[in-house]
Amino acid sequence: METICGDGVGKAARQALDAGKGILRLAPTWVPRSFLQPGRRLKLHPDDYYALGTHRGGIDERWFASTTHADNEGAPDDEGLSYVVYEGKRLTLRDAIECLGADLIGADIWNKYKRWPVYSKFFDNMGPIPHHLHQNFEQAALIGREGKPEAYYFPPQMNAIGDNFPYTFYGLEPGTTREDVRRCIERWNEGDNGILDLAKAYRLKPGTGWLIGPCILHAPGSLVTYEPQWGSDVFGMYQSIVEGRPVPRSLLVKDMPEDKHNDLDFIVDQIDWEANVDTHFKDHHYLEPIPDGDTASEGYVDRWITYGKFKGEQRFTAKELTVQPGAKVTIKDNGASGVIVTQGRGRIGTLPLECPTMIRYGELTEDEVFISEKAAREGVTIENLGKACPLVLLRYFGPDVNPNAPEVGAYRKG
Repeated sequence: METICGDGVGKAARQALDAGKGILRLAPTWVPRSFLQPGRRLKLHPDDYYALGTHRGGIDERWFASTTHADNEGAPDDEGLSYVVYEGKRLTLRDAIECLGADLIGADIWNKYKRWPVYSKFFDNMGPIPHHLHQNFEQAALIGREGKPEAYYFPPQMNAIGDNFPYTFYGLEPGTTREDVRRCIERWNEGDNGILDLAKAYRLKPGTGWLIGPCILHAPGSLVTYEPQWGSDVFGMYQSIVEGRPVPRSLLVKDMPEDKHNDLDFIVDQIDWEANVDTHFKDHHYLEPIPDGDTASEGYVDRWITYGKFKGEQRFTAKELTVQPGAKVTIKDNGASGVIVTQGRGRIGTLPLECPTMIRYGELTEDEVFISEKAAREGVTIENLGKACPLVLLRYFGPDVNPNAPEVGAYRKG
């Protein structure tokens, strides 16, 4: 497949957008993590989980509508970037947005950010991830990066099995002190530094989710997770050993100023203390889907799965659309979105949709698209062409797109 770059990008992007009537087809974007073990539920062929070599780690993530580079050691310049595909050609979604700007992502987002500032992914691990946090915007700015709020949703279609540890540790137990955490960092090279002794685990339930702000410690469990988030890949790992595997100390300090790598007080102060020791943590972060209107009799249900704000700011939102067999619906949204299919087959606009059974590394699929802001506002028609299986799509949106989205805790009012 020919890769388009340079002067030809703008023309190719416009042709693809016009041909799809405002909808772009995206190729799968696979990302490895050297410090984790793949859970093997991403529908990638069993022979391909180490397609990039064992030195790079197993592929445990698939990124959606991403213009964010994956911050992995040894990664090529385009790792993590989504590609638009059209008539045997490909170009990065990042380049397409740089050329088309507001025509693709809307004037509000383009004028404020000059990029698509969010992305989403599936991550799929056999066991838990180390207890870690993502820096806030002020902390990340010290190294020229951006902070990363994020959210989780556990798609039922991807979680027929829970793998080894379907529980997530969040925050720190009330009463935990800075000195407690400081001692854990001091013990990094002595084995298990005991950070999880200071935290609480919550059982994960398919069809639910969480909203997690920057500077909150979390050790995600082994359910396949759909993760809308800000377009950054900063983090700090605070756990020294996971399932018997050492975590390099470099992953604790990789996104901190170099002169602070041995400053234990600075490292501990990366933690948002009030948020981590919150005595009502679940009340302030747990999400359950909320239907957007009473539409089941019309053959579809569109549910909010990611909603809520970070310190008063809406950074992203996400919805899950279920269309029953034979049904057709026209959905109007306030802004652009990245879309992935988790079940069924059908059509979106003029493009076919189908959830694959198995994918070879490098193979094109028909399960991912990007909907432009203009198309979203005018309305996109989605049809289920299956005879028995619902068509299920996840789509996520950029900042401030959905002022009508619910607040955290609103599911209790339904």
